[in-house]
Amino acid sequence: MSILSENQSDTPAGRVMSLTASAAARIAKLATLEGNPDQMLRLTVSGGGCSGFQYGFSFDTAVNEDDHLFARDNAKMVVDDTSLDLLAGAEIDYVEDLMGSYFKVNNPNAASSCGCGASFSV
Repeated sequence: MSILSENQSDTPAGRVMSLTASAAARIAKLATLEGNPDQMLRLTVSGGGCSGFQYGFSFDTAVNEDDHLFARDNAKMVVDDTSLDLLAGAEIDYVEDLMGSYFKVNNPNAASSCGCGASFSV
């Protein structure tokens, strides 16, 4: 497991991710609402979806050996090593608009994505 944050200079080149202030605030709020401020957002990539790969979001309290931990403010996000290969350089945002509220992945590795942004191809 590696613990990385936006303020650390020893992050592996190209294998970083970031949380916007909006995403960090929402993660912290959801963890508080769940009654466990130690919960972290887990972001995974799996095969499927209309574009080839799909994003998965869940909450977790465990950090596995192959996980990378990213933090901002009072929020933490966990990404497994395999998913990080497809997410390196991505920014996780929390958006509230006419379509609803959701976590949005701004992934520079995605060559294309579906209309709803839940899946992508490389």
